[in-house]
Amino acid sequence: MTTGALIFAFNNEHTDYVGMAAWNARNIRRHLNIPVAIVTDCTDHVRLCDFDRVFESQAESGGSRWFEDYQGRVTWYNAGRTEAADLSPWDQTLVLDADYVVASDNLKFVLDSPKDFLCFRKSYDLTRPTDRFLETFGRGKFPMWWATVMMFRQSPQVDFIFGSMKMIKANWQHYVDLYGIESTTYRNDYALSIALGIVHGHSLTIDSIPWPMPTVMPEYVVESAGQDAYYIKYRNSENKYKYISIANTDFHAMGKMHLEKIIASAT
Repeated sequence: MTTGALIFAFNNEHTDYVGMAAWNARNIRRHLNIPVAIVTDCTDHVRLCDFDRVFESQAESGGSRWFEDYQGRVTWYNAGRTEAADLSPWDQTLVLDADYVVASDNLKFVLDSPKDFLCFRKSYDLTRPTDRFLETFGRGKFPMWWATVMMFRQSPQVDFIFGSMKMIKANWQHYVDLYGIESTTYRNDYALSIALGIVHGHSLTIDSIPWPMPTVMPEYVVESAGQDAYYIKYRNSENKYKYISIANTDFHAMGKMHLEKIIASAT
C-alpha cells in the first residue's frame, strides 16, 4: 500500500504558506519517512523542490478571517480541501495544514490504524493541557471535528465523506442557516463535521485520532529552542508573561507570524 502526505498551500497578502509547507515537508520526511505532495498555485520550481509531487490548482478563497497575530482580517485560501481524495496519488493519505508542525513520529500511529478515515475530535491549549476549546459549533452546539489533520484510505466511505463535503461547500449558505453558524465564511472544520454527521447518520459513533490536538493559540509567541523544540510565551490569568518549553511534540500553530520567523531563521 502506498502512503504519502498532502499539503494545500496558497499564499495570501501576509503569509508564505508555500514556504511553511516546504519546511514541514522536510519535517514529515524526517519523522514519518513518507513522500510529500503540495497542492498550490505557485509556479516557482525552485520553491517547490522540497516536494515529491506538485499539483497545480487555482487558489480558492473561503473568505477572510481575523488573525490575532496580524491584528487584521486576512484572505483565507483553503477551500479546496474537498478535492483531497481526488488529487491524492496514494492508497493512504495524510492531509496536513501547512501550519501543523510535525516534530515527532506520533502520526505513525495514525497511519498504522486499520480505519479508513481519522481526524482530531478534540484540541487543547498547550499552556493549559486540561482545557479543551471549540468542541462545538453553531446554534445547536453540534460536535466539531478538525480538518487540520486527516488520514484517509481510498474507499467507498471516504468517497462518501468527501462527496458530502463538496455538496456542503456548494450549498454553504444553506448549511450556515441550517446549523445556525454565526459567520458565513466557509470553514473546512465545519464542512467536515457536517459531512461526518451525514455519513454516520448523526450517531456520533465516529472514529477519531485517539488523543487531542496540541495547539498554540494565535496570541502566543512561539520561538525555536533547537530542532523539534520550542518556547511558548503567553499571558496567564493574572496577565503576567509565562513561558513553557516543549520538545518532540506535534502542534497546530494557529498564529502564523511567529512560525514564519522560525522558518526564516532555519533556512
